[in-house]
Amino acid sequence: MKLLIKNGRVVDPFSGTDETLDILVSNGKVLSINKKIAVSKDIEVFDATGMIVAPGFIDLHCHLREPGYERKETIESGLAAAMYGGFTGVCPMPNTDPVNDSAGVTSFMIEKAKKVSPVRIYPVGALSKEQKGEELANYAEMRDAGIWAVSDDGRPVMNSQVMRKALEYAGSLGLLVIDHAEDINLVAGGSMNEGEVSARLGLRGIPAEAELIQIRRDTALSRLTGQRVHIAHVSTKYSVEAVRMARKKKIPVTAEATPHHFSLTEEMVETFDTNYKMNPPLRTADDVKAVIEGLSDGTIDCIATDHAPHAWEEKMVEFDRAPNGIIGLQTAVPLAIENLVLPDKISLKRMVDAFSTAPARIIGLGDKGRIEVGKEADLTIFSLKKETLLKKEDIKSLSKNSPFIGRKIKGAVMAVVIGGELHRLREK
Repeated sequence: MKLLIKNGRVVDPFSGTDETLDILVSNGKVLSINKKIAVSKDIEVFDATGMIVAPGFIDLHCHLREPGYERKETIESGLAAAMYGGFTGVCPMPNTDPVNDSAGVTSFMIEKAKKVSPVRIYPVGALSKEQKGEELANYAEMRDAGIWAVSDDGRPVMNSQVMRKALEYAGSLGLLVIDHAEDINLVAGGSMNEGEVSARLGLRGIPAEAELIQIRRDTALSRLTGQRVHIAHVSTKYSVEAVRMARKKKIPVTAEATPHHFSLTEEMVETFDTNYKMNPPLRTADDVKAVIEGLSDGTIDCIATDHAPHAWEEKMVEFDRAPNGIIGLQTAVPLAIENLVLPDKISLKRMVDAFSTAPARIIGLGDKGRIEVGKEADLTIFSLKKETLLKKEDIKSLSKNSPFIGRKIKGAVMAVVIGGELHRLREK
């Protein structure tokens, strides 16, 4: 059957569209976009009255854990969470076991994903062999198997020569380098933001400069090589300023922010709840304000979840011993609506761009991130008014490490369309 999305507010940053329209889908592609499209017996209708219809959302940064850490998450459970959160595509990081530093692991992930979910994956391969930061992985082999970018993710590359070679090698193959910007020597066992709160709590801090130093180094290497670098999870005002300055100098740098870094501050750590422990750590209110301003003016291109599932017993330890990270696939969109759009801190079109058009452009996904006749129909349909109550039993991830459980958040994903197929997620 054909699919007709009726009466939705279509927001497509690529074309500049923002108006109430109908979208007709047939054979997986957008057949027509018009103000009124007639209904017939062979058409399935989804009434999107009062909802936003956007290009399918893409998460540039998540962790699916499989292979190797299936007790935390599997590809199947992670993609279920992604779809329920409104994502039609995700980019899983390489810190699996074995590390995704070979064509074999890449192929396994892609084939497994195809079997268990309609959500598309765009794997990120390891920048270095076993993520040790010493010898480059075989990017050409992994690219042929299906990777779209390279990164050593939570293991920052401290050797500048290795990073320079990574930028040159990846750039020659059209691959993006995603940079976890952190000077691990400055981190030195820290578990939260360094400052007054960390001193009061007696926890070793991580200074903002640990992030800033690596951003400056890697944007300098981007200028030297002429190759693109993408800064993951920008968290401080100094980092936003550094990215803004690099862009003014025409250095090919892009950046992302996470919902927790524009929604939460370091004061949350006073509870010693390990679901507030992440890397980069939660920062100050001034940092949160700067990240939001960076999203608003486009200095920070996109929003990524950094979805990081951990088993219950791993988080139920002392704060400084707990692993970093929280799950985020199911809360990212409502958090952006509640903290950015509804308070008029960024426009709705900018939010849609940050979740769809910008990630597609950055990773090089061609026709994704837009709604266009003749193109594949990947859509995210959401409400600005309906509330999301995150209940533990509704979490699709195997792990439940979220500080937002039990909270009502304004905004909800109602449905997704992936390859022309409608998946209803919530009732009106």
